[in-house]
Parts: sequence; structure tokens; C-alpha cells
Amino acid sequence: MVGPPERRQFPRAARVRTGPHIRTLLREGRRLRGRRVELFALPSPTGRPRFGTVVPKHRHRIVDRNLVRRRLREIGRTEVLPLLEARGLALDILVRAGPAAYSADHSDLLAELNRLMESLCSENLPSE
Repeated sequence: MVGPPERRQFPRAARVRTGPHIRTLLREGRRLRGRRVELFALPSPTGRPRFGTVVPKHRHRIVDRNLVRRRLREIGRTEVLPLLEARGLALDILVRAGPAAYSADHSDLLAELNRLMESLCSENLPSE
């Protein structure tokens, strides 16, 4: 008998959740732009990487917005946070979806975030 699928959670300590911190990231964070999303990064005050999303309405229904939000959070949990931990970077990452994110599928968002993260990580790694 096959049981329910394993549930992997996005730990509360790994989330950027508060409004003031989100505003600080948007205002002061290093910004990288893609076609579908913008990525903001700042050193984490907690000493560990954290991830957050902002998904504006862009004249779409809440169902569409929730789908984009779930896709971005899953990419953050499975790709972005492990990458930052593997490289020893304690950064807060905030991803803001643009209008084009609504028409993108999971693989498009994943490819774009991977490209932006590689660019960010290569800038933050000490040169030898």
C-alpha cells in the first residue's frame, strides 16, 4: 500500500515574512532583473539564508496569483536556499514577480531564478 506523499515544509526561520524587512529589501537590496522576476538581496541579520516572495496583482485573479506564489516559494525552498547554504552565503532573498511571471510555467521561472542566483553568487564569492 502506498502512503501519502512526503510533505516537505518551508521552515518559518527560512522565510522573509515581515513588512518592514520586505520594504528594506526592496529599498536597499541589491537588485537583479529578469524578464519575469526581480531579485533583491541583502546580508541576512539572522546569519542564515532566508527567502521571500512578493506577487503583485497585475490585474490577475487571486487564483493566478497564488499559483505564481506557490511556484516561486517551491523554487526558493528547493533551489535557492540549498544553493546559498552550499556556498555559505547568509543572504535574504526577495523575489518580486512581474506581469510576465503569470504566463510562465514552473520550468521558465526555475531557469530564470537559477540564472539570477548564479549571477548573484558569483558577485558575492571572494575572488582568489
